[in-house]
Amino acid sequence: MNKNVPAPRKNISRRPIGANVKVRSATPATMVSLSVAEASVPAGEQAVARSAESVFMRENSADRREEVADRREDAADLREETADLREETADLREEVATLRDKAIRDNEDAAYAKAVLGARTEAQLREANERLLVAMVNAQAMTVTAEQATEKMSYMAEHDFLTGLPNRALLTDRLSQSIAFALRHGKKVALMYLDLDHFKHINDSLGHEVGDQLLQSVAKRLQACVRLYDTVSRQGGDEFVVLLPEVDERQDATLIAQKLIETMAQPHVVRGHSLHVTLSIGISLYPDDGKEVETLVRNADTAMYQAKKNGRNKYQMFTPDMNIRAVARQAVEQALYHALEHREFVLYYQPKVNLETGAITGAEALIRLKRADRRLLPPAKFVGIAEECGLIIPIGRWVMHEACRQTQTWLQAGLDIGQIAVNVSAREFHSNEYIAGVRAILADTGLDPRHLELEVTEGVLMQDTEQTTSILCELKDLGVQIALDDFGTGYSSLSYLRRFPINTLKIDQSFVQDIDGETGEALVSAVIGIGASLKQRVVAEGIETQQQVDFLQSRHCGEGQGYFYGRPVAAEEFAAMLAADACNS
Repeated sequence: MNKNVPAPRKNISRRPIGANVKVRSATPATMVSLSVAEASVPAGEQAVARSAESVFMRENSADRREEVADRREDAADLREETADLREETADLREEVATLRDKAIRDNEDAAYAKAVLGARTEAQLREANERLLVAMVNAQAMTVTAEQATEKMSYMAEHDFLTGLPNRALLTDRLSQSIAFALRHGKKVALMYLDLDHFKHINDSLGHEVGDQLLQSVAKRLQACVRLYDTVSRQGGDEFVVLLPEVDERQDATLIAQKLIETMAQPHVVRGHSLHVTLSIGISLYPDDGKEVETLVRNADTAMYQAKKNGRNKYQMFTPDMNIRAVARQAVEQALYHALEHREFVLYYQPKVNLETGAITGAEALIRLKRADRRLLPPAKFVGIAEECGLIIPIGRWVMHEACRQTQTWLQAGLDIGQIAVNVSAREFHSNEYIAGVRAILADTGLDPRHLELEVTEGVLMQDTEQTTSILCELKDLGVQIALDDFGTGYSSLSYLRRFPINTLKIDQSFVQDIDGETGEALVSAVIGIGASLKQRVVAEGIETQQQVDFLQSRHCGEGQGYFYGRPVAAEEFAAMLAADACNS
């Protein structure tokens, strides 16, 4: 029996053994006295005495029995108490055993837990150490990578990604240092701004990959021509800058410029193509042409544009009067932006006539820019600037739309204009959305495509001939006419004339005006003969004299235009010319 608390013991009242027993036994002396007394006592008394003794004996016997009973009861109580003690002892032993078993189990569990915890802790420590080691290795690798990335980013921030040359930012820093050094030591600094002539033609005809490799070849040649402490920088596109930090005279810079031009004249072999490129170079000097970085760069750039205007493939030193022209150019550029936004362009129309009858066969639309003083600026003053700053595309789109709109208005009024000719620049013609633009304009104005003639130059045709052929064929499918403007001044061949779907050849006015000269008549006659053999219309431009008219008629030239037949006029005046021509016919 398992008990946590010992069972309560019975309240056993213990008496000393024989405590309830009345001692009535007589001593031997008493017994002898009784026997003597008995012998001397009479019989009746003896009987009473025996009876009393018998009673005494019975009482004594009863007392003994009672004492025995008490002893038995005490024994029973002792046995019961002993049983209780045994039971309590058994319970205590069972409890102790239980506690011992529990303690053993707890010890075993603790030992197991300790073992498991020890193993787990050891594994965790091992894993933590491994992770720490990996983290340290990764941290070191990341540090190295970060340092390399920082170095790479720093290099990329200061160098051109294509050629590896210093970029504009690094050039500016080096130019600043060169100016500070020159100021302390009384030296000069030369800055040369370089631009590749007609580089866009290479990109358009052979692709940008060839163009990029050509730029890399140019960069290497430029570096080979200068001193180790000079800087060759790429500004972007096909523009480079050469910094000469220590020069004594202007001649030092001009000698290097001439060397660069001569070196660049050698062909560049790129992907099997032998490419010839030339340089236009503008030069500015510190402190003669400016004392700040921005001023020197701007003046060198201005001189470079002047070199291009003077024929390209040459260098040009900066002169103060160039800034006046640069300011004027900037003013024209701003005027172009303003004119586009506020619709300040107007179209003038110059008639084309049949040289035999004098009847108007069409007109050429010529753009004019209205100035603030209401004077009109001719296209020769701003078209080149529009091409350089990228405005030629939106301007060309406006010209075509306005010309088609006006032509449709005349036709609806009963004035037969024949065809309206619109000049197209190379950038317009080779833009991605040119054909879509032509379609949209014809759809918007409602003009029949047969009344639209697009004039392109030989230079436009020779850029990417496959793309050119595709565009011309699409235009022909639309019903649009194609005229080759300024024919004879470029480098077209008869094979290209047969290949391209050309409808009209326009004889350049320089040939017409030289009819009275030694070669003019021969060249004009040759162009008229080519047009006749290819079954193409021939239009002579720039006719100003009767002698020129007579010669062209004698050579059976079909049409002509020039001041002899009329200057470009506004739409209202040209409508009057059409009405008068209709009355005379």
